Amino acid sequence: MKPVTVAVPYNPGSSFARTLTALATSALVEEILIVSEKPIDFKMAACRLLVAGPLASHETLKSLLDAVSTTYLLLLSGGGISIEREGLEAMQEHADSTKAGLVYSDFYEIGTRGRVRHPLNDYQPGSVRDDFDFGHVMLFSMAAVRSALKTYGGIPAVTCAGLYDIRLKLSIDHALHHVCEPLYSVISPDEPSSGERLFAYVDPRNEVAQKEMETVFTDYLKRIGAYLPPDRFREVEPPAGGFPVEASVVIPVRNRKDTVADAVKSALSQQTDFSFNVIVVDNHSTDGTTAVLSDLARQSSRLNHIIPVRTDLAIGGCWNEALRSQARGRYAVQLDSDDLYSSPHSLQKIVDLLHQGNYAMVIGSYTLVDFSLKQIPPGLVDHREWTDENGRNNALRVNGLGAPRAFNTGLMRTIGFPDVSYGEDYAAALRICREYRIGRIYDSLYLCRRWPGNTDAALSIEETNRNNAFKDAVRSEEILARQQMNRNGSRVQGPGSGTDVPS
Repeated sequence: MKPVTVAVPYNPGSSFARTLTALATSALVEEILIVSEKPIDFKMAACRLLVAGPLASHETLKSLLDAVSTTYLLLLSGGGISIEREGLEAMQEHADSTKAGLVYSDFYEIGTRGRVRHPLNDYQPGSVRDDFDFGHVMLFSMAAVRSALKTYGGIPAVTCAGLYDIRLKLSIDHALHHVCEPLYSVISPDEPSSGERLFAYVDPRNEVAQKEMETVFTDYLKRIGAYLPPDRFREVEPPAGGFPVEASVVIPVRNRKDTVADAVKSALSQQTDFSFNVIVVDNHSTDGTTAVLSDLARQSSRLNHIIPVRTDLAIGGCWNEALRSQARGRYAVQLDSDDLYSSPHSLQKIVDLLHQGNYAMVIGSYTLVDFSLKQIPPGLVDHREWTDENGRNNALRVNGLGAPRAFNTGLMRTIGFPDVSYGEDYAAALRICREYRIGRIYDSLYLCRRWPGNTDAALSIEETNRNNAFKDAVRSEEILARQQMNRNGSRVQGPGSGTDVPS
């Protein structure tokens, strides 16, 4: 018997038959299973039709796994895929030599720019988000899959999260191996817009799928000893010493002369029953931003315009500068330099919640708008996937927790932000919710402007991979810390286990 069974969802496109014809003639392929949700008239040598539901459902995956008697299962995302010469042989060789549970590789995209290499990231312990990019071709070891399902339980009754469940269980005892060379080509599909990709997991239309993913992921955390219960937190200790104001709105900025004045004015216009100021950390802007801020500072004594001595800081480093400032308030509240608060009462609502509960951090909700402040899809982003019962665990699965974010300054001075310009807020939130409560406000407090000047607009695949790899690394460290905490009898660590921000 040949070692590989191919499984592929049916696609009526003309490229589908070409993909299957090439695979059917491979010396490694025993059979091709075409998965279709309804009977189709499609006949080809070595091909067999499997009429079933969606590929990621537990019923379909169970039927598919029962139908495979070969050593490996090659799962394709659809048609338009061309395995490079000896590409399948290379994947099998990597699977044989590494004994990996899953092998995936870089690939070429064929589209308007011609044939362009699409690199992928290595899988690491923190690559647990359900949208991790494995590309369009995955080679599974059937022995590893069956062992994982036998050891950690069968696929639960899900319609969307079956493959996610298999992948997580497989990763506990087996490597997921990335081949850093392109072994196949794919005709570029119609990709969703950057906004759709960024906010898909908070789109209400995806709520059912997201709840399934959360359930599967929570089960995985319990199996690896990284799950944290909903009732075990540290109390936030009262700060030592006083603060000049109750709250500081912190705005890190570099080269935002067209938007920073609006952000500062939005902050200064907040109506509160407590004292507050605005700290803008101007990271050596070169486009006129500094002059705009200097003029605003002359008009308002509540605006503290800080230019760091260091010239190599990222956004996280600018936050640490604000936390070191003598002007810092008891609470530090985020406002990005191209965004606005949605009303003059946003700051009051945030600080009210910080006063009401023993929270180390409060996160609000925001509305996506264009540069002219017109609402754009998906509109309100409230991150209702966060719950008091499971938010601190589910936070490891998703790529963000929302905005605006507010921190207990004393605690954050001890923990500190990583000095990066992407994911610094996510890293801080994960570190906080490991031990402390996070409060949530589901009303819109903030207008997030999407425009070409956003730091995450029109990213290259290399930039996207770098950002995703950083967040995966943050998750890896956090999972290890939580496992260690549980091994120590769930004794939470002191706040000094992060990056210290000295006075």
